[in-house]
Amino acid sequence: MKYEIKKLPKNIIELTIEVSVDKLKPYLERAAQRLSLEVKIPGFRPGKAPYEIVKQKIGEAAIYEEAMGDVVKETYFKVVKEENLETIGEPKIEPLKLAPGNPLVYKATVALLPKIELANYRKIRVKRHKVPVEEKKVQKVLEDLRRARRKEVLVDRAAQEGDKVIIDLDILQDNVPIEGGQAKGHTVVIGEPYYIPGFDKKLIGLKGKEVSEFTLPFPNDHYNKRLRGQKIDFKIKMNSVYELTLPKLDSEFVQSLGNFKDLEELKKQIKANLKEEERLKEKQRCEREIFEEIIKRSRFEEIPEVLITSEVDKMLEELNANVSEQGLKFEDYLTSIKKTAEDLRKEFRQQAERRVKTALIIREITRFENIEVKEEEIEKETKGALKYYPDDIETQKKIESDAYRDYLREVLKNRKAVELLKSLIIR
Repeated sequence: MKYEIKKLPKNIIELTIEVSVDKLKPYLERAAQRLSLEVKIPGFRPGKAPYEIVKQKIGEAAIYEEAMGDVVKETYFKVVKEENLETIGEPKIEPLKLAPGNPLVYKATVALLPKIELANYRKIRVKRHKVPVEEKKVQKVLEDLRRARRKEVLVDRAAQEGDKVIIDLDILQDNVPIEGGQAKGHTVVIGEPYYIPGFDKKLIGLKGKEVSEFTLPFPNDHYNKRLRGQKIDFKIKMNSVYELTLPKLDSEFVQSLGNFKDLEELKKQIKANLKEEERLKEKQRCEREIFEEIIKRSRFEEIPEVLITSEVDKMLEELNANVSEQGLKFEDYLTSIKKTAEDLRKEFRQQAERRVKTALIIREITRFENIEVKEEEIEKETKGALKYYPDDIETQKKIESDAYRDYLREVLKNRKAVELLKSLIIR
C-alpha cells in the first residue's frame, strides 16, 4: 500500500491511497462471496460459487465496487494510525481508479484536530468578586411574589397607573402598517416596563371602547434597525380595564408561600436563595474569564469548519430544547424574535468558535496534567444515573454500556481539568 498526504487550508488533509492488485485479492474474494449470496448461480449453493464464475455472471467491475468499502475501511484507518493523525468525523471518499486488473486508488479528505500551543495557565490570575445581597433585591423578590398573587377586577372607569388594560393595537410608519405591528387583545400593565418607553402612559385616561392615536419614537436599541429612533404612529382601541390589587405583606400572605412562621423568616430564605444565585453567577463568570484569558494567550492552528458547524448545531439544539421546556414551538419563537434559524447560525459562529477553543484547551490540559478517572468514579456516576430510571430497562442498558462509560470518563476528566484550573487561577 502506498499513500501520500497533502495539507489543505483550514486544517484539512487529503490522503491519496493506492492498494496494489495483489493486496486487493482477499477483498475481492470476500466481495464476490457476498455477491454470490444475492445472485442465483446455477449449480452452486448461495455464497459457494468460485470467483471466476461470479465474475462471469455479474462482471468484475461490480466485484470491485463491492470490495471498495472494505478496502477503504481497513486501509484508511491503517494510514491514520501509522501517521498518528487525529481526525475529526468521517472522511469524504472519492475513488480515483477503480478498474479490474489495476491497483485501486482513492482519495480521502478529512479534517484534523487543531494543534494548540497552550499558554502558561499557572501564571494566570482571576479575581473572585464578593457577592453581597442588598436589601433592595430582597424587597424586589417580595414585590414580584405579591404581583404574582395579585387580584384583578374588571372596572368601568378610565385607566390609571397600576391597572392592567386589554387593547387592540395598530403600529404604522408613514401610514403604512409595520409588519408584526398589529395585535388584538394585547395586554399592558400601566407602570411596568414596556419595550416602547412612554407607551403605557399614553393609555391613562382611556375607558372601554375608546380609541386614541399618538406618535412615539422607537428605542435606539430596537432589534429592527430600520425603526430605531424613528417616530412611529400608534392607533389604540381600549377594550377593558382591570384594577389590580396586591396582597398585603401579612402572616396570611407569608404562610401562603410555604412553611414560614413570619415575614423575617421568609426574607431570610429569599436572601439565602439570592446569595446562592449570585454565587453561581460569580462561579460562571470566573470560569468564563479563565478560558478567555487562556484563549487570548494560546495559539491555535486553523479551526476546521466541521468543528464550528458542529458546535453551532449543538447551540441550536440547546436553544430548541430550552424553548420546548417553556411550552413553545421553535418556529413560533423564531417568529417572535423576527429571525430565521440561518440568522441564529450566523450569530452563533463567534461563540461556537470560542466553545471549540475551550474544549481544545480542556483536552490539552487533561493530557498535560495526566488527568485520569478511576473505575470507582465511573461506577459512582453510573449508579447515580440509574436511580433516575428505576423502571426504564432500555435506558438502564444504555447507561451500563461501554459507550456510555467512555462518555462518562471524558466528562469526568474534563470536569477535573476545569476544577484544577479554578484552584490554580482564581484568587
